[in-house]
Amino acid sequence: MKRRVFLQSIPALAASMAAGSEPREVMTVRGRIRAEHMGVTLTHEHLLANFNPHTEGAKEPVDYGRDEVLTIVLPHLARIRDLGCRTFIDATAVGLGRDVRLLRRLSEQSGLNILTTTGNYAAVEYRFLPQYVYDSSPEVLARRWIDEWIHGIDGTDVRPGFIKLGFNGRALSDVEKTLIRAGAIAHRETGLAIGAHTGQAVAAFEQLDILAEMGVHPSSWIWIHAQNERDLQRHVDAAKQGAWISFDGIGPESIDAHVGMVANLRDHGLIGHALVSQDAGWYSVGEPNGGKFRPFDTLFTSFIPALRNRGFTREDIKTLLVRNPAKAFSIGRA
Repeated sequence: MKRRVFLQSIPALAASMAAGSEPREVMTVRGRIRAEHMGVTLTHEHLLANFNPHTEGAKEPVDYGRDEVLTIVLPHLARIRDLGCRTFIDATAVGLGRDVRLLRRLSEQSGLNILTTTGNYAAVEYRFLPQYVYDSSPEVLARRWIDEWIHGIDGTDVRPGFIKLGFNGRALSDVEKTLIRAGAIAHRETGLAIGAHTGQAVAAFEQLDILAEMGVHPSSWIWIHAQNERDLQRHVDAAKQGAWISFDGIGPESIDAHVGMVANLRDHGLIGHALVSQDAGWYSVGEPNGGKFRPFDTLFTSFIPALRNRGFTREDIKTLLVRNPAKAFSIGRA
């Protein structure tokens, strides 16, 4: 099938999913929707980011204008909507620029479903981690996240669509163990999936062990940035346990590598555990005009055709873009 014809058919991928689907729900910044209505979904992207360390930002916050952000970002969202995208998962963590008022405006004006996060982020050597995380037990920390689920975020009625945690990829530190234990507690009360910025397998499997100790099934956990683990067998091992394996660094230079990793899971009969996205976007607070914004369309214009060239069927692609995201981000306790 030619690329243009296939891209035109993308909206139909979601339309054929509704019949016989379980009545699960996801939480968007505009409220609950049925998971089957998510349609084609980008599972790990960013609309705005603030890379100032927490200590600096707490002392002197960097201001930005939401109207300027909308002017720059909306054309990129319109572009992917035209290509068939219907749901956009903003993985911007607490402490890295999460702005739910902005996200709701972007959702309303673009027509896309957008999900946001709760949680805390210890990756990048703890630069974005507030002191209260170090001072909290897992139970106390989880209660902060659960309160956002119950009462809304930052004085709004916007509720998180998943729990976003960040790890450094090594054996877990004490505070990282606190994060994953808090994630387990919050998941058990809210039913929200745990999306874990992880990278290497050593951190991934330590998290899975802790979750197992706390009675949380691997299917409630997403291995974010799994493409950074080059031993493809480790992807297979985690998927066999039931975990979601997120290959989310798709860009013009990484198409072949990402196709290869997804193909590895497919060839092991595990395509039903793969998620794909680009980790793109990033209006960067403090840079002129938000810096260099990376578009969200590479997955549609380059990655999907590369999958078809590798022998992926229409059903395979529907699984990656529609079925898997709907299952991974559904509210529920496995």
